[in-house]
Amino acid sequence: MAPDDGVRWESSGEGSYSVEPIRKEGRGTDVILHLRPEEDDLLSGQTLRSILTKYSDHITVPVLMRKEKWDADARGQVITDEEEQVNQASALWARPKSEISEEQYHEFYKHVAHDDEAPLAFSHARVEGRQEYTQLLFVPSRAPYDLWDRDHRRGIKLYVRRVFIMDDAKQLMPEYLRFVRGIIDSNDLPLNVSREILQRSRIVETIRAASVKRVLGLLDDLAANHPEKYATFWKEFGRAFKEGVVEDVANKDRVAALLRFATTHDDREEQTVSLADYVGRMKEGQDAIYYVTADGFGAARHSPHLEIFRKKGVEVLLMYDRVDEWVVSALTEFDGKPLRSVTKGDLDLGAIGGATETEAEGPQTEYKELAARIQDALKDRASAVRLTHRLTDSPACLVSDEHGISTNLERLLKASGQKIPTMKPVLEINPHHPIVERLKTETDDSRFSDWSHTLFDQATLAEGGQLDDPAAFVKRLNTLMLTLAGGPASRIWTPGS
Repeated sequence: MAPDDGVRWESSGEGSYSVEPIRKEGRGTDVILHLRPEEDDLLSGQTLRSILTKYSDHITVPVLMRKEKWDADARGQVITDEEEQVNQASALWARPKSEISEEQYHEFYKHVAHDDEAPLAFSHARVEGRQEYTQLLFVPSRAPYDLWDRDHRRGIKLYVRRVFIMDDAKQLMPEYLRFVRGIIDSNDLPLNVSREILQRSRIVETIRAASVKRVLGLLDDLAANHPEKYATFWKEFGRAFKEGVVEDVANKDRVAALLRFATTHDDREEQTVSLADYVGRMKEGQDAIYYVTADGFGAARHSPHLEIFRKKGVEVLLMYDRVDEWVVSALTEFDGKPLRSVTKGDLDLGAIGGATETEAEGPQTEYKELAARIQDALKDRASAVRLTHRLTDSPACLVSDEHGISTNLERLLKASGQKIPTMKPVLEINPHHPIVERLKTETDDSRFSDWSHTLFDQATLAEGGQLDDPAAFVKRLNTLMLTLAGGPASRIWTPGS
């Protein structure tokens, strides 16, 4: 092209445009906008300068505007021939932190994150040495609409020597921190870097590890010094952040310390209790962190498995987010204390507030025949029937094998369409409950079978589970109620019929 050759691009903003060669004197690009009458406030020099400063301050090419001055004759501002540079013409993240105000950081965040609220926290750091890069990372104050749409997230913008490369460099931040916004500017990556190169780059691995630690440091500071802000963070991003226990093995302990839970300490749905808080309140003789998982806060809070823990004043974590099942599969201990489900295996709280095991030793022989009889009635549904140490008010509960999957996880896997082997739970019965005592004297085999199945179904419902055959449960219950009411009830349903 000749020095005076140029190109004109023109569009009405309705989806089409035209391009044509022109003769142009002087270098540079002219942008000419034709505004609608109702948008003439954008003709104000002050408004234009504000927009350019907000959105184009970091562009390394200078943006020039003609100066304005007051003209008494015209009674207003007039444009002069003298030009001035409006933008800083340097990337904000490349400037010294001492020259950047908090307001400027916030305005920059709103621009890169497309958010109209200020961030909860941010970190600006320049790393020098074997590798040189700059990080400017923000923790938002609210979750974006696409937080759970992993294919469309807009997290970290990657620059190489201040040249924009890509809008969402997923390789620079793990999935559980996908809510983090900001930029990373590297001096070492090539300008033609691709996503494939990023996946294999040791430079990227180093930047990623340092960026994760930088974000965790921000969260540590919020948790320690700004509890209200951290509560906001947890409410907005807690479920996503929990994934880090499984995903980020290198930082698992640090992530675990930042987790928050609801517990029986105050029975509130808000997740505000850290594992360190829990350990600090453990009772004398308690050697484990106890938890219950359920499909919803109500189901967790009212789980019959908590009865003996409430009686003894032992705090239990109420874990009701779907991700919690995967959390406890990876987080097996904290501060040397194992995490133990209250719904699995045998339970021994004898060292806490009195001997629990011996309390049931007396009825063992007396109820051994009853347990065997119930087991015979439930042989297709329960792997075993035994007396419980867990219950004080409920007649029965279901218990999983110590090393098996919980009933809640089994439900989640089935709901996601996964096929899992049928696992029969253990039915534990409360020998001190009137219904169980009444069963001892039941001589009618059909009615005894109905009672046994009803106990099993009630235990399933009490944990928020779903019955395989709700209609059969209703028929059994109707039969038993009619019998107790003295009505002419006949047997309506028989297992296997």
